[in-house]
Amino acid sequence: MDLVITIDTEEDNWATYSATDNPVSNIEKLIPLQQMFDRYQVKPTYLISYPVATDPQAVEILKSFLSAGKCEIGTHCHPWNTPPFEEEINDINSMLCNLPAELVHKKLITLHQTICENFEIVPVSFRSGRWGFSSAVASSLVSLGYKVDTSVSPFIDWCEYHGPDYSGFPLHPYRFHPDDIAVSSHNGSLLEVPATVGFFQKNFHRCQQITKACENLLGKILRVKGILDRMGLVNKHWLSPELSDAISMVKLARRMELNGYPCINMSFHSNSLLPGCSPFVRTAKEEEIFLKKIETILEEAKKQQWISKTLAEMCYE
Repeated sequence: MDLVITIDTEEDNWATYSATDNPVSNIEKLIPLQQMFDRYQVKPTYLISYPVATDPQAVEILKSFLSAGKCEIGTHCHPWNTPPFEEEINDINSMLCNLPAELVHKKLITLHQTICENFEIVPVSFRSGRWGFSSAVASSLVSLGYKVDTSVSPFIDWCEYHGPDYSGFPLHPYRFHPDDIAVSSHNGSLLEVPATVGFFQKNFHRCQQITKACENLLGKILRVKGILDRMGLVNKHWLSPELSDAISMVKLARRMELNGYPCINMSFHSNSLLPGCSPFVRTAKEEEIFLKKIETILEEAKKQQWISKTLAEMCYE
């Protein structure tokens, strides 16, 4: 099985939509993280936002990893801080998928060209900010020469946040055409490598049906999903140190392997490395725990002989 690590490499601000106030102090925390990856001979994919791509120190840090062949640099678009600014900044427009196709393309051109110029590469991998992917985004990516996307979070419905519903999307990597991002096509122009979200139980789709059935008003009042989780009957988890503990991540990864999935994709945000910048890591102690979770997966990968791959390597294999 392949291990992919995708990091939304972005500004310090969390849940704050600003076109101008976007410090990137957290990027310095990537230095010890990359050292950990080096020890385990793992190559991550850093998906970078516009504030990161335009900050000289951040560029210097990431270029040092890149020039040593230790990582891949991809693209991560936050529409609220990626020029041009033609839309009102609000929750709805924070999802790239909700913007007019022409404006989507303008923003992606800006970010793409900035990365090309400042990193002297042509990025081929992408993730939408806030998981806001769509056919319009996919079409723009194809026109810019992108090869692989990782915006899909299977079994997750973002409609409450004005985003897509990925409940019925494939969990395995699949090729697709921009006109239907949920359907696998062997000659599709883009490869999707979804973030890993799944269940401890063997039958993922049956578990998802049960989960969806519990999301009515009565189910929410009775907190049925929590009861099923505590009873060990339906346990849904992300392969992410932000949302799962170390034991749960290992258990999910092993279930993915047992179910025959060809890869796992661990995802998290760079600002979770700096205490106080995300809701997942608030103190130095929580930072220590966070890093230990990541290392636990790397230890398991070494033990199970999982193969580390960047998104581009997944595409060109």
